[in-house]
Amino acid sequence: MVSKRGIVLVALSVVVFAIQICSSEISRSSFPEGFVFGTASSAFQYEGAVKEDGRGPTIWDTFSHSFGKVADFSNADVAVDHYYRYPEDIQLMKDMGMDAFRFSIAWSRIFPNGTGEINQAGVDHYNNVINALLAKGIQPYVTLYHWDLPLALSDRYNGWLSPQIIQDFATYAETCFQKFGDRVKHWITFNEPHTFSVQGYDVGLQAPGRCSIIGHVICSNGNSATEPYIVAHNVLLSHATVADIYRKKYKQQGSLGIAFDVIWYVPATNSTDDIEATQRAQDFQLGWFLKPLIFGDYPSSMRSRVGSRLPTFSNSQSSLLKGSLDFVGINHYTTFYAQHNSSNIIGVVLKDTVADSGVITLPFKDGKAIGDKANSIWLYIVPQGMRSLMNYIKQMYGNPLVIITENGMDDPNSLFISIKDALKDEKRIEYYNGYLTSLLAAIKEDGCNVKGYFAWSLLDNWEWAAGYTSRFGLYFVDYKDNLKRYPKDSVQWFKNLLTS
Repeated sequence: MVSKRGIVLVALSVVVFAIQICSSEISRSSFPEGFVFGTASSAFQYEGAVKEDGRGPTIWDTFSHSFGKVADFSNADVAVDHYYRYPEDIQLMKDMGMDAFRFSIAWSRIFPNGTGEINQAGVDHYNNVINALLAKGIQPYVTLYHWDLPLALSDRYNGWLSPQIIQDFATYAETCFQKFGDRVKHWITFNEPHTFSVQGYDVGLQAPGRCSIIGHVICSNGNSATEPYIVAHNVLLSHATVADIYRKKYKQQGSLGIAFDVIWYVPATNSTDDIEATQRAQDFQLGWFLKPLIFGDYPSSMRSRVGSRLPTFSNSQSSLLKGSLDFVGINHYTTFYAQHNSSNIIGVVLKDTVADSGVITLPFKDGKAIGDKANSIWLYIVPQGMRSLMNYIKQMYGNPLVIITENGMDDPNSLFISIKDALKDEKRIEYYNGYLTSLLAAIKEDGCNVKGYFAWSLLDNWEWAAGYTSRFGLYFVDYKDNLKRYPKDSVQWFKNLLTS
């Protein structure tokens, strides 16, 4: 059995390898036969039409309309109008040569109150989207939960903080399997459970905005020391329950997984403390969710450091969790340095997941950034991190089937950049070229079991707390002129990649 430190060192060694495959050689044919290329989206960021056809309100509707929660004071009431423009957007994917489209179903379009009576208009809409995709030869990859919890469930029992949500989510998921499963063969139960557990219930920067930071200056309620762990626990049990239902009743050559957000971490120094801290950082990020789904329990570092605040699984729950995914979805964008937190100041001021990990993670050290910066404050371009991460997952978790469910970078949405100039996205092309080259090396040279890749995102869109300040799209969306779509240079780059 390889030690944890050994796994980290092996994976880290990949970072220093020179990528052997020349960028000019990358093409669809470079990847294994059957490898899937697609773009990714989410309902709340794309659809708009928030009060139409019976859709119920969500926690993000409330949060985005709360003063000071979104950088540019915008909301997603219209977003990029994908609810009505999906035929046009599907044609854009077809024109690029994409194989698949990852999108999410809005829970509150199916059940406006989270439970109860089904809203047929919502079912009809997603049937139309799925059929339109298949008519163009594009496979639907459907996310069941991409952060937009029906507000009624939050009001009724605080949503993910209550075990009641396990049954309500299972009812919603099974309804989707019944209505769409004859055509949808790839399901993702949750998008980034780590993100919404921490951002929503620890630091309060995303819906529902709960935390207990410095005397509730940011949040009006919450408990950062316990709530993120409770939420994560209920999410894991929800996934396992739904996976069990799917396998017993609906699995007909289909597959089901989860999409995890994963920053790759490298030690800030070669010290033992920093190397061990790097592993802890990964335990409190990916391991928090993936270890229970592979091995049946949380990482030992979490058990020892969080103690009684970390919920426990019964034997039957552990059995239900183990092996309850057919693939591991990975949303990977960037790499940070990890450093042991030798000070207890953070823990004294705030008892939360960051303090519990005992790790400081930053994208720079000694005043120097780890890579070229994109627009987002957290997104630095480090292509080698993709290969290292794939090797880490291979070695730590037994080389499971992996799909890259998100990868991409953003430019600023600036008043001073013309549309003509905004379409010249050379940095994005370099980003995709670098990360795909790194991924290809992990597959072909290292034997990592990766079968698909989804770029984030097809369109510029509403980026949560960043609002419209951030442009991740392959297509430029003109927010000043009827949301017209314009292809950036990266569209032609992908066309060349996918048709060569």
